[in-house]
Amino acid sequence: MSEIVRLALAEDIGSGDVTSTACIPEEQMASGRFLAREALVVAGLDLLREIYDCRGGVDELQVVRRDGDCVRDGDLLATVRGKARTLLECERVALNFLQRLSGVATRARQFADAIAGTGCQVLDTRKTTPGLRALEKKAVAAGGVTNHRMGLFDAILIKNNHIAATGGVRAAMERARASGLPIEIEVRTRAELQEALESGAAHLLLDNLSPNEAAEWIREVAHRAKVELSGGITLDNVRGYAETGADYVSSGAITHSARAVDISFRLELT
Repeated sequence: MSEIVRLALAEDIGSGDVTSTACIPEEQMASGRFLAREALVVAGLDLLREIYDCRGGVDELQVVRRDGDCVRDGDLLATVRGKARTLLECERVALNFLQRLSGVATRARQFADAIAGTGCQVLDTRKTTPGLRALEKKAVAAGGVTNHRMGLFDAILIKNNHIAATGGVRAAMERARASGLPIEIEVRTRAELQEALESGAAHLLLDNLSPNEAAEWIREVAHRAKVELSGGITLDNVRGYAETGADYVSSGAITHSARAVDISFRLELT
């Protein structure tokens, strides 16, 4: 993750933190505390060491929570001691990562809690912030949601446009098998569903169905393949989809619509 951290710091600091340079003596020491300002699930704390190391390091860094921990308003997350200029020039980048990633972890935990006891798993998607996918997927896992494929390279997901470009469900399945990778295929009609099952599909994606429609299709599958439901799945309706008998439900909202949570940094001179 060092490259992502380096780019974030370069974007913010540029040629230098002119405010801190103008106001604070170079050798002034300070300490700081990262505090939760609301109930949240923590993620991204392991980036703090990298952030400070990129700017010459600090004398002391103590991370007192772990990714995945549930904390309350006022709880301490980490403490740091070093040059005041270093702490200030790293403050916004550190908070941006912590607030964004903890927001994703918090939203993921809400989804996981919403389907508890159904036997269904929540999956994330590739609908992530460009450049931050690995970090956001790690935050998703910290929140208790299962990671789907990382990208286009590690599993095959045949979607409607692939089927159209290939000439049909059966043709797409036959060509994909040569890769040796796991295969999931989206089906949009009952005819495509039957064709996929007859072609030996082991993992089906059913998109944009209502919970009642999904339950009917899943009964027709009759455990011949794993079933994932997607499309319009939100925190408000995810349990209804999970109760259809699906093996998985996936939602892009876990990452693309997660709210940055409130975390503060308090600095004191030492």
